[in-house]
Amino acid sequence: MKIRMALAVLGVVIFCTLASRLPAESLSGSRPNIILVMTDDQGMGDLSCMGNPLLRTPNLDRFHAISTRFTDFHVSPTCAPTRSAIFSGRHEFRNGVTHTIKERERMALSTTTFPQLLEESGYATGIFGKWHLGDEDAYQPYNRGFSETFIHGAGGIGQAYPGSCADFPPNRVADGKYFDNVILHNDTIVQTKGFCTDVFFQAALGFIKQQHESDSPFFAYITTNAPHGPMLAPEKYKKRFRELGWDRNLQGRYGMIENIDDNFGILMDKLDQWNLWDDTLVIFMTDNGQAGRSAKRNGKSEPVFTAGFKTGKGSPYEGGTHVPAFWRWKGKLGEGVDIPALTAHLDLYKTFCALAGVTVPDDIQPIDGRSLIPLLENPQAAWPDRTLFVHQGRWQKGEDPNDSKFKNCAVRTQRWRFVNNKELYDISVDPYEAKDVAADHPDVIAELRQAYDQWWADTVPLMVNEDAPYAEQQPQKVRYEKQLAERGIPDWTPPTL
Repeated sequence: MKIRMALAVLGVVIFCTLASRLPAESLSGSRPNIILVMTDDQGMGDLSCMGNPLLRTPNLDRFHAISTRFTDFHVSPTCAPTRSAIFSGRHEFRNGVTHTIKERERMALSTTTFPQLLEESGYATGIFGKWHLGDEDAYQPYNRGFSETFIHGAGGIGQAYPGSCADFPPNRVADGKYFDNVILHNDTIVQTKGFCTDVFFQAALGFIKQQHESDSPFFAYITTNAPHGPMLAPEKYKKRFRELGWDRNLQGRYGMIENIDDNFGILMDKLDQWNLWDDTLVIFMTDNGQAGRSAKRNGKSEPVFTAGFKTGKGSPYEGGTHVPAFWRWKGKLGEGVDIPALTAHLDLYKTFCALAGVTVPDDIQPIDGRSLIPLLENPQAAWPDRTLFVHQGRWQKGEDPNDSKFKNCAVRTQRWRFVNNKELYDISVDPYEAKDVAADHPDVIAELRQAYDQWWADTVPLMVNEDAPYAEQQPQKVRYEKQLAERGIPDWTPPTL
């Protein structure tokens, strides 16, 4: 009797373990709703579930606990490049995005985005927050596959640079402005009220509710400009850090992160209320490594938590590209499951198309990424080694890209990271890059250098924005002034949730 009971218990344990790790059926063509939440400049150290002792992010911590987590997931070192890679499925340089400004943030018009393919297959597609792939009309999200657009201009609220990259004039103040912004809602600039992150989530939730009620599959891209600087947050989110003696920058930055967490909690509650978890894949990730590595407390400089990484945003080292990636699809993906395979933002394109049952056409741009469905279906699935290429870009306008070929660059495989054409780190035993082992592995360096040389030679001809002249006018300024003169700027009516 005891043996039978023990076997029964063992059977239940085995069944529950398998059920938590494997889907019951193939995910390809299942056409889920997809919600992608991507924050700006938030790194691995900017969550309490990642070990930050100061931040309180209970909602994202809870989401992390019930998610499948890609624990070796990589993006580009800065923001517009990451966005270009996501929407094209290939390295950002191959879409002309070699900077975040200087007309080199514009994603090549020859690129077919995955929202275009999803929209053609019957998905409603919405963007809420930061676009940063071109402010001129042809480059705007409503011409790149989005049926619903709710965005600020440039790469951040209030930014303005020579050429086309600039936000709407009312958002531009000396140190940035994250409250009561004007926002482009489809074809109309509207006046919003409140903190920007609250507004973006509210607009996204209105879109999600509308699609849910119409029984339409949807892709919702919630892309906050927080916690990018300037470090501004509602007072109630700064108060605790101020009382602990931290400087204004940390108060604002951590305040923005805790505000993101509250909004993510509202999103989770609404998915509960609308019974959407079973039909919806929800992803939380960030667009590059952590910005800000020190702060002042009571007037003295102190390091802030970085989850062990020695660098952050803009760096070719691990800290520049290694970011959180939590995936939740109730009943389809395992809870609390880690996938250690080397994965990247490049992989979202084929993954989302495969989930939606969309065939990627043969006549569009070559795709560098892979579908993640094999790993989502089985976290232990075979995953051949691969080579990811990293480059900060950002050389000056008019400079020859070849002069910067080996500046702030890296090659990453599952085991190795080869940095700046000279340093080599064995990530399998040294994930925080403490020891350069280049002298011990000349054969590895030769192989990675050869791969990089070939990639660079193939990529330079695709950098289509290098000689682009600065636009004579800032298109979002022109749009704003034209609408203001002709019909004014109406107040935005928040959706009823």
